[in-house]
Amino acid sequence: MLFLIKGLILGISIAAPVGPIGVLCIRRTLASGMIIGFISGLGAATADAIYGSIAALGISAVSTFLLDNQSYMRIIGGAFLIYLGYTTFKSIPSQIAADARGEGIVGSYISTLFLTITNPLTIMSFAAVFAGLGGSAIGNSFSLVLGVFLGSMIWWLILSGMVNALRHNFDQKRLKLVNQFSGIIITSFGVFSLISL
Repeated sequence: MLFLIKGLILGISIAAPVGPIGVLCIRRTLASGMIIGFISGLGAATADAIYGSIAALGISAVSTFLLDNQSYMRIIGGAFLIYLGYTTFKSIPSQIAADARGEGIVGSYISTLFLTITNPLTIMSFAAVFAGLGGSAIGNSFSLVLGVFLGSMIWWLILSGMVNALRHNFDQKRLKLVNQFSGIIITSFGVFSLISL
């Protein structure tokens, strides 16, 4: 139980900082409602659990491959963020709502899973945490990884719920400003990812 609680705290702390995934989930919640926003976050939670499993189980072949190819993965992820930021900036609110509905639950889930997976530096933070916990972490890896997933999922549920509660305060003009602001931030994350190589 203690390791499950540690995993919960870790999952929330990794998911909570507002990065490109957070901005994307906020925008999708405003455009299409809580379910789409939450499912988008669930894709990120799944990626966190995958990386947590790799770190906890010490799957060296996978982690070595990810770290050796992190430049390529960051190029793909950065390019995708720039594309996503551009389309977000250029879209008007009514089109965004239609696109999000058309993309649906599966598309929302897969896109954020892909974006989070293409950031292999996440595995380094998990590896550092598991190394800090020592040998006891290996014996309790399932509890830790489950906690990470649940913690991340709880955060995305809270975030999408709060944004959804404010959603009706946004008219077309404000939604357009949110889309433009979100587009600039998401594009900036993509550019920064490419420059930092």
